[in-house]
Amino acid sequence: METRAAGRFPQKRIGNGELGLAGVSDIMDSKGVNKWIVGNVLVMVAILLPAAAWANPAVNVMQGAPEVHPYDYAEVVLQVQGCAVKNPFRETSLKGSFQIEGGEAVTVEGFCDAPDGSVQKIRFMPQKVGTYSYNLTYQEGSFAQTFSGKFLTTEGKARGLLRVDPAHPAHFIWEGTGEHYFWNGTTAYWLLGWEDDAVITAALDRLAALKVNRVRVAINGRTHSGERWHEPNVVETDKFKFKLNPWVSAAPDNPEEPNIDTSRYALPFWQKCERMLKHARKLDIVVDVIFYLDGEDKGVDPFGKEKAAGDEEKHYYSYAVNRLAAFSNVVWDISNEYQLFRDEAWVNVMGDHLRAADPYDHLTSVHGHGEFPFRVSGWADYCLYQSWDHHGSYDFMLQQRQAQLATGKLKPQINEEYGYEDHYPQGGGDNLTAPARSADNRRRQAWSICMAGGYQTTGERADQGTGKGPDTGGGWLNGRGDDSMVMLKGYAKMVEFFTSFDWWKTQPAGDIVKAGTAWCLAADKLYALYLPKGGTIKIGLPDGKFTAELYDCQTGERKPLGEIPGGEWTSPSQPEEKDWAILIRG
Repeated sequence: METRAAGRFPQKRIGNGELGLAGVSDIMDSKGVNKWIVGNVLVMVAILLPAAAWANPAVNVMQGAPEVHPYDYAEVVLQVQGCAVKNPFRETSLKGSFQIEGGEAVTVEGFCDAPDGSVQKIRFMPQKVGTYSYNLTYQEGSFAQTFSGKFLTTEGKARGLLRVDPAHPAHFIWEGTGEHYFWNGTTAYWLLGWEDDAVITAALDRLAALKVNRVRVAINGRTHSGERWHEPNVVETDKFKFKLNPWVSAAPDNPEEPNIDTSRYALPFWQKCERMLKHARKLDIVVDVIFYLDGEDKGVDPFGKEKAAGDEEKHYYSYAVNRLAAFSNVVWDISNEYQLFRDEAWVNVMGDHLRAADPYDHLTSVHGHGEFPFRVSGWADYCLYQSWDHHGSYDFMLQQRQAQLATGKLKPQINEEYGYEDHYPQGGGDNLTAPARSADNRRRQAWSICMAGGYQTTGERADQGTGKGPDTGGGWLNGRGDDSMVMLKGYAKMVEFFTSFDWWKTQPAGDIVKAGTAWCLAADKLYALYLPKGGTIKIGLPDGKFTAELYDCQTGERKPLGEIPGGEWTSPSQPEEKDWAILIRG
């Protein structure tokens, strides 16, 4: 194999330009090993010379920045000239072992990022400061080539991976900073249906400003229009499509018969997904990656029950992990409403597969209906529910918490879907207490869920439209909104209240309330009370002195109530048309 001379190493950027190359020289040592110097990083390339060397591909290696921060990722790109296999997505592999000095090695899989196999990438997300070394092996057919190198991780400010708090397992922390995470989620299934990155970026910016820190985003889903979910003002345009295409399709614009080739991946779609994740990470937004959006819909599930949990379907999940797991702000949702097209056995198989494939153990769960049958499954980090309206508020969430406690291991409890703003049915029905779903009663229900020690994910109104109506929205369907959509402003006030005290230390404590209507969370000398209909309440406090503060849940206004004694205390009466919170500290 011909040795490349100094100065001929490629200087261009790869992919979306994140990881450029600077200052490259090419040195051959006495043992015949090429040493490419990338900045201050040594990339050692051991060239194997099989008998038919002339028939083998030529592989150039490019490493990105010589220094990265924890919870960012280091990337190595291989440029493969002469890849000869028919399907590089299935017939090539790039595997790596990454190790911090004095630590254990972490095995990572790479991925093909060019239809002809000419670009192979591997990413590693360091979680600690230090010097890392790595060894890579690229293989196609009988040809194999190995590479090794080093990079440095220096101090950064990233909050890192989302984890369940081991000390308070109903809640979450950021691994990188140890800060607690108050889950305030929303749904934006078809965020990746936007053609223009600028629309996706603007949608995420708006949500972050409203204190949303988790967004549900599908990577596989297809339908005709929003009418499928009684949202007639959301239709396809030249800027927005309801067809998500993670695979190559012969008819990508056909919603029901896309003629999918599951052995090949639609790379522009995955690259757009990565750009979305990168921007969300800057905003500290966690993205829930949904592998199937309503798999019963024709065209969404190319595998069917006959190939469920088979090698092809597992490859889809593994490819997503190999591409996306290096983003610290990812969590996995095995499927949305799995009961529509799969069973519990399948969920457990795919959950175990995700856990085994992901070197970083991102949090994982699955969205279903009603109860959560995976409470003791090792892959399930938190429980997700779909329980609508009054059926899914305080009492329901408290029951689910108790059911989880009965297993011997508490996990976070989230009502993922309890009725979206202004969404069907409009008034009445088994799922709805009058009035119809509104910004105000969605917000009040969110309070009730959180007062049971749980969390929630909401959905904004979609009637502002995409392609119809004002054409400034899309809400829960695609994540876009405008200033007329006020629901999340109310949710932001809820976030401000809870994050003003150590909410993760509290437990539901209904016995504190002796008279009146209120729910209570309590810890040592700390009491948070929510009055859904104003009025007055009587509570029983331990002996001692306390200070109380009244919180207007609609405006966020705080009013000191002064010092109050221990024992029984009656709150000042508040208007019943509003909801209120009281914070008491000892």
